[in-house]
Amino acid sequence: MAINGIVRPSSDVQKKQVLQPFNLTATGYNLNYLPEYIALRHGFFREQGLDVTVNIPTPWDGVLDALADGTAVMALGGIWVPSMYRDRVQQYTVFSQIANRCPLAVLKRGSSEGFKLTDMAKSTVLMKSGGGASVGLFFKMLLRENGIDARAVDYVQDLDGIMLGNLFQGGMGDYFITDNLSALAMVSRNPNVSIAMEMVTQGDIPWSVYYRETSTITPEILDVQKRFCIGLAKGIDWVLQHDAESFRDELAELFPTVPVDVAISVTNDFRRNKMWTSTSVDRQGFERWQQGLADAGLLKEPFAYETIVDNAPAAAAQLAAKAARQS
Repeated sequence: MAINGIVRPSSDVQKKQVLQPFNLTATGYNLNYLPEYIALRHGFFREQGLDVTVNIPTPWDGVLDALADGTAVMALGGIWVPSMYRDRVQQYTVFSQIANRCPLAVLKRGSSEGFKLTDMAKSTVLMKSGGGASVGLFFKMLLRENGIDARAVDYVQDLDGIMLGNLFQGGMGDYFITDNLSALAMVSRNPNVSIAMEMVTQGDIPWSVYYRETSTITPEILDVQKRFCIGLAKGIDWVLQHDAESFRDELAELFPTVPVDVAISVTNDFRRNKMWTSTSVDRQGFERWQQGLADAGLLKEPFAYETIVDNAPAAAAQLAAKAARQS
């Protein structure tokens, strides 16, 4: 098994299986995808007869090309893309989720003691955008939900995240929004910066989902998706059952550029705050995000859950897992 050329171990028994190729294309490599990486490393997909490989294209929207030319079985990314494209460019169906919360954090200079979201009105906020529009979409939705006019904030969001992070530390802007892992790593290096808010605490939302072109779905594809969901669910359960300190070495291997204590801290924070719950897309979280996308102008109006999501593979996987536990 490999992620962009990184070989993952498997048991001798698993190697003897006749495995079905399952090529996944993803918009990035992120800690909020951790249960998938655990499922790969621990052979949970191979148990379902799937030889899962992962490609991360540059730029990220190459995932849509991979679906179109058939080099990928499915894509992993934000649900805002299938929503925005629907009835305009291409129909995509979402069948599973991995991240149930937003993995971003708000950084500020100085102490974050007493911070309130309303403090951000009339400020300048730096936001990375290299991986798509999700960062700005979620933050502006959060402002609207809290009665803050998103137009009362100035944004710098068309630059690379590393560049923006350096500029923020050098004095540009009032706040910087980036992924939680990068935020905590910055704080560990820079005592003049603090985390004002971890957005994982800000309610359910289908942040990262799996999808493919609707017209290509067949009974055989649905069966493969079900088996993928079984393996992914085992990965989620495994992560939830193990304190991150107990798999320190794996985290160090998976995220070698991040201090391992930072990776452990973020993982346990995500475990506590429902980043990973189920392979099924939560209906209330979906409706919340749809309203946010509509308010942002990406949709004419929110889509109904069943228009975008087919929960059948995830539901079938849950039934299969329950039957296996009872047998």
